[in-house]
Amino acid sequence: MEAPPTEFIFRSRLPDIYIPTHLPLHSYVFENISQVKDRPCLINGDTGEIFTYADVELTARRVAAGLSKIGIRQGDVIMLVLRNCPQFAMAFLGASFAGAAVTTANPLFTPAELAKQATASKSKLIITQAAFVEKIKDFAGTHGVSLMCIDSTFPEKEGILHFSQLTQANEADMPAVKISPDDVVALPYSSGTSGVPKGVMLTHKNLVTFGAQLVDGENPNQYTTSDDLHICVLPLFHIYALNSILLCCIRAGAAILIVSKYDVTTLLRMIETYKVTMASFVPPILLNIVKSEEVDRYDLSSIRMIVTGAAPVSMELQEALRAKLPHAVLGQGYGMTEGGPISISLAFAKEPAEMKPGACGCLIRNAEMKIVDIETGASLPRNKAGEICIRGNQVMKGYLNDPEATKTTIDPEGWLHTGDIGYVDDDGEVFIVDRLKEIIKYKGFQVAPAELEALLVSHPFISDAAVVPMKDEAAGELPVAFVVRSNGSEISEDDIKQFISQQVVYYKRIHKVIFTDTIPKAASGKILRKDLKARLPSDLDN
Repeated sequence: MEAPPTEFIFRSRLPDIYIPTHLPLHSYVFENISQVKDRPCLINGDTGEIFTYADVELTARRVAAGLSKIGIRQGDVIMLVLRNCPQFAMAFLGASFAGAAVTTANPLFTPAELAKQATASKSKLIITQAAFVEKIKDFAGTHGVSLMCIDSTFPEKEGILHFSQLTQANEADMPAVKISPDDVVALPYSSGTSGVPKGVMLTHKNLVTFGAQLVDGENPNQYTTSDDLHICVLPLFHIYALNSILLCCIRAGAAILIVSKYDVTTLLRMIETYKVTMASFVPPILLNIVKSEEVDRYDLSSIRMIVTGAAPVSMELQEALRAKLPHAVLGQGYGMTEGGPISISLAFAKEPAEMKPGACGCLIRNAEMKIVDIETGASLPRNKAGEICIRGNQVMKGYLNDPEATKTTIDPEGWLHTGDIGYVDDDGEVFIVDRLKEIIKYKGFQVAPAELEALLVSHPFISDAAVVPMKDEAAGELPVAFVVRSNGSEISEDDIKQFISQQVVYYKRIHKVIFTDTIPKAASGKILRKDLKARLPSDLDN
């Protein structure tokens, strides 16, 4: 009788810890509030205003009471269309107290993109800033969705609520809700391994697990303490900042310096002024710091640790950053919206450790990983590359109203298939070597080729189209379109770029159009993107 195939399952070098997955998210992050209640929790980088832990927790409970008062019930969805600001945190945590879910959207989205997400998520309330009211006002008015503005100076307008209606509510009126660990609390949108953006259902259990995997226990994966000040310049609407900065720092009792808009000089000035100790960045910000002539004018010696994610860091960039900031430990994390943190390179001892060249760190604790052969599906041993699969309580509940996409991503045994190709070395470190997934990463932002292709083929002068990534030093990757003109059409590259830019946020814009007679496809109809990428000119002028 033939022996069953060997199953190679990898676990963290760190021991598992107890994770209180029975707690609602707000109870988990504020569990130790008695020890830090008078310490700074949120600092508004724009105004200098400081909110203590007691302030933030009380305001979140008032927001929950206010949400109930305006008709938001347990299980309803609230949409946040906000730049980084303290109100983002208070609205998110208040929704958690109320048993509601929050879907987060990029405020720079076009009206059409915002309307699409609000419709798909069935949002009952949209909370935004004065600068973005006009983008979403018509949709809210015609779809019976409540619209709320956080700006105190915003003039009273019919049908638009003020955020103060939530923050000034009586916390004693907070609804008594019984929250299950499997209730959805966050609904970010992600393209997953392919296709258009989908609502990722993240539960209280998922986010509690995320946080615990990073900051709990004697030897945490992310070394955050109550003495730290973590600068938050990455967008809170993205799971990276929402989880590993906002929620993890609150759990750890650290202070968070919230920066509303990225500018390298402002960033450097704030690090010096506030004596920032921790920073989470993406590679394009690291590149800006390395290349900026301003760096030497500021004292950045307070930074003890920088964590980077969303895209790989090259050896050259790593060395250049170490030369600029020799006192800071650099760590690299790898994760995805659907599966939370997967690995991080700081977790090896009682102190944070430097990243190994080319690695994205040790597998996160309380999780399992396997590497599967992309042809046979067999699990592979160490030092063999295949698709990375992850399993654990951090893995999403599924995609909203999309059981087929959920089934494609999470197999019957609970393994989430990441679409990334990598291997685990002899030291248990994870290396990413390629990507099965079609997603383009522009400065850490996801660009779904399918979304752009659908827009392109909707043009009457385009008969077929495909979008692929092109390497770029500053952005990481840029979207490039291969386009087949309709018979007799003379549509130009500029016409196509303008057509797309009017409908999408800036990072989804097409950077180059290459006209072609046909789009290569497999018998199944799937676009052969590798064939197209091979046709990209290497000296393309960006």
